[in-house]
Amino acid sequence: MSRGYAAVTLRDIAAAVGIKHASLYHHVPGGKEELFVEVVERSLLRHREGLRESVGRCPPSLRPRLHAVAEWFLSQSPMDLVRMTQSDIPALSEEASGRLAQLTRESILRPIEEILSDALEAGEIDNPEVGLVAGGLVGMIQSLFAVPAFAVQGSLTAMGKKLVDVFIDGIGSRDGSEPERDRERNRGD
Repeated sequence: MSRGYAAVTLRDIAAAVGIKHASLYHHVPGGKEELFVEVVERSLLRHREGLRESVGRCPPSLRPRLHAVAEWFLSQSPMDLVRMTQSDIPALSEEASGRLAQLTRESILRPIEEILSDALEAGEIDNPEVGLVAGGLVGMIQSLFAVPAFAVQGSLTAMGKKLVDVFIDGIGSRDGSEPERDRERNRGD
C-alpha cells in the first residue's frame, strides 16, 4: 500500500514476509493482482466499519461526526487515494478495477456523504453537492499525512479537527462581516 501496485513485485512481497517467491502462488494463485485486490478490499472494509463505528458513537450533528471521520482516518495508516485512482486501479484488470473503485466509493465516500445528507436535511448545511464535498474532505484529511513532523501543530488528529472546523465554518471573518480585502474588491466592481 505504501509503494503502490506498479512499484512492488511479488519477489518484494515474498522477501518481506520471509517466504520463497513461488510459495506466494500457493496462497494467491492469481498472483500480484489478486494479492493487491485482497489487501485493498480488506483495508477498505476495515475503513467502512471503523468509520461507521466512530460516527455511530457521536451525537447526530455535523461537527462531531466529521471530527470522528478525521480522527478515524488519521489513526490509520495513510491510503494514497490519488495514487490508487491514478496509477494502481488503472493497472488492474477491468473487473478488479471496477470492484475496487466501487468499494472505495462505498467504504470511504458513502459514509461521509450520508453525514452530509443528514446535515443538509437538518439545515446544518445548504450545499447539496455532498459527493463533491465528501471527496474534498477526504482529500484534505488524507493530505495531513504529508505534513512534515516539524510542522505538526499538536497532533495530526488535532490538525484534522481544526481542518474540519474550517471546512464547516469557512474562512471568512469571525464576526460574519465581509473581510476587508473583499470589501475593497467589491468596491472596484
